[in-house]
Amino acid sequence: MIELTTEQMAAAMGADVIARGSGGVPERAEIDSRKVEGGELFFGLTGGQSDGGEHAANALESGAWGVVVSHERAAELVAGGPEPGNSGAPGAFVFASPDPLLSLQMLARAWRRELDATVIGITGSVGKTSVKDITRALLPGEVHASAENFNTEIGLPLTILEAPAGTETLVLEMAMRGEGQIAELAVIAEPDVGVITNVGPVHVELLGSIEAVAAAKAELIVNMRPEGVMIVPFEAGYLDPHLENVPGLIRFGGEGDVRVIELSVENGATKARIETLQGSQAFEFPFAEPHNLTNSLAAIGAGVAAGFTPAELAARADGIAFSRFRNEHIDLGDRGLIINDCYNANPVSMRAALEYLAQIDRPRKIAVLGLMAELGPDEVRFHEEIGEIARGLEVDVISVGDLARAYGADLKAGDPEEAARLVDERLGPDLAVLVKGSRAAGLERVTELVTATAKGTNAETAAASSESEAAGG
Repeated sequence: MIELTTEQMAAAMGADVIARGSGGVPERAEIDSRKVEGGELFFGLTGGQSDGGEHAANALESGAWGVVVSHERAAELVAGGPEPGNSGAPGAFVFASPDPLLSLQMLARAWRRELDATVIGITGSVGKTSVKDITRALLPGEVHASAENFNTEIGLPLTILEAPAGTETLVLEMAMRGEGQIAELAVIAEPDVGVITNVGPVHVELLGSIEAVAAAKAELIVNMRPEGVMIVPFEAGYLDPHLENVPGLIRFGGEGDVRVIELSVENGATKARIETLQGSQAFEFPFAEPHNLTNSLAAIGAGVAAGFTPAELAARADGIAFSRFRNEHIDLGDRGLIINDCYNANPVSMRAALEYLAQIDRPRKIAVLGLMAELGPDEVRFHEEIGEIARGLEVDVISVGDLARAYGADLKAGDPEEAARLVDERLGPDLAVLVKGSRAAGLERVTELVTATAKGTNAETAAASSESEAAGG
């Protein structure tokens, strides 16, 4: 619940109360009238040629606690009298705002301040969602975190407004597609701890250079709360010029403040002794990927900066789980292993995924690779380099789509359906398959089709075996 008074909400949102409801507080914020079930505060956002205010009446009919819409839409709603005239839901609140999106964002900032929780903001070219997932798992107490891709100027405030009273730590992922967007998110979230996982050739098409990407990520540094702590890689690369005179800096990886001093990986798990600013601590992680160990170092740095001991963090390491489509292992039994990592892709994450695939103890390895988006004028070169890496690792490549042909693939598929057929023809107990590409490639369809076919085949085989045993008995 958003436990603020109506007056506090109106003041925070810069909105006028046009109609008053029956009281209480909203359960949560919502921007999709189809998802209103009762008790929500609906924001009629405008964008492009769409006007969410058109659906405010539907939201009220579905039981919304109130709506935030433009002054014009608010006037239409109350035209029938002191209550929302055509809403079918007397007793609902109607707020009139010159900018419903800005009102959403400023209400989120007000609720963040009311919660007085420690806020950890996480951004970076690669790994920010995994670092968010790991941080959420490691932190004790009442923790609320971004869901999957709720990391934009809309998703982040919705995440904050979903945080229940009593939340002690907010873990917020911050996405970026252009200059000023990280600053916008930081102004809303006011992070106490900031994490920049890395800077790589992502969004170059939009920003023009990796240096510009680094500058955009560094907006988090200058928009932290006073006395905030920044967590950055030991080898920060393009980010280094932005780290001069930054107080409270913690570096992870390499020879940094949070680093691995002992390591063993076996049976899909990682055991590591990790040095921190509070001494060393043994951790046992439920994954084997080297890049997720690096992500864990960033998360541990954030946890220590937030005031937790390494021992408290280590006690919860076995609860680490990742968001959908991120290094998801699907064991198909005698049909092989699928590594579903198709949420996104760029040269850094693609190389890490291929190197992990090469380590897996299966004789045959296939990588189903879609395009890497938003790489700018050098996009073909980046794809060619990844293809060279795959060949050096002795990984066969099935490319999907036109740009992906630059990988120099062994097999070329025009779409995910064709790629799924090619994989299906090659399945077997000795095979590991990586599925990876930017979201625009739609490679989750490959995993869906291959998994469904393989499970069907296994079921038929089991049934045939059972019938044979019955006949023999």
